[in-house]
Amino acid sequence: MPDLPSLQRLIAYDRAVFERFLRSAERRGWKAATANRGTGHLSIKNTLVHILNVHEAWLVAVAQHRWEIFDAPGRRGEDVRSWSDLRRYRDRVWKGQDELLARLTEAQLRRRVKAPWMPGGYTLADAFYQISFEQAHDLGEIIGVYWQADWPPPSMTWIENRPPVRRTRS
Repeated sequence: MPDLPSLQRLIAYDRAVFERFLRSAERRGWKAATANRGTGHLSIKNTLVHILNVHEAWLVAVAQHRWEIFDAPGRRGEDVRSWSDLRRYRDRVWKGQDELLARLTEAQLRRRVKAPWMPGGYTLADAFYQISFEQAHDLGEIIGVYWQADWPPPSMTWIENRPPVRRTRS
């Protein structure tokens, strides 16, 4: 079972990488980000929205029993019509995650959780890995788009994006 500081670092890494890809997409422009690229979510923008959907679904809805987020405006690709819409959605997702992280304990990581769309049994700690690994796969699609367009993709390596270890006093 992972410890809480490790999962907090994983979330910080995921956010740092997401921010790199968002900034890179913004530099390419809205037209490039919304073009149909034939990927799973069709466009760079929709893939970024999907990544946020996954974070919000697992760490806000499932972890905090806040199912109302699925009816909230602004979380579908078609709802996000500008960079400011995307940043507003990102801020909402990060805020929801921060609310969880602020009160999360080691014991809660072992708590069984259930997503209605996902079969099987798993813990809250598993949800953290689910969002991180799914984000990596989705960013891989964006990297493929970048390669096809002959654009250098942002770095997503752990080493370049990892947050510092917080030292605790003993």
